Amino acid sequence: MDVKKQQKQDRTSERGRFSAKRKKEAVLRLLKGEELDALSRELGVTAAVLSEWREKFLAGAEANLKSREPEAADDEVLRLKAMVGELMMKNELLAEKARLLEGNAPGFPWRKSRG
Repeated sequence: MDVKKQQKQDRTSERGRFSAKRKKEAVLRLLKGEELDALSRELGVTAAVLSEWREKFLAGAEANLKSREPEAADDEVLRLKAMVGELMMKNELLAEKARLLEGNAPGFPWRKSRG
């Protein structure tokens, strides 16, 4: 086989399908300032494909940053809901104690009516 054909085959098989890791590395190179056209030629993919990878990478990063904020807020909401539930139970118990101490509970012999 001709040497040039072998080199071309090697590059083609090397290009093939890119793993997520290789795509990430290519995108990071773009974000660091490498020329789109030069990287496209080196990797053997079109500039449009590289641009698409970059857009997906950035969209994923943005979505990931957004999803972290609600998680922290959700944890805080759950903590506060638990606190509200606990305070409501304490409030009900205190109201019951107050009612018993005022003598409004019938059938308690230690609290006699004055008559």
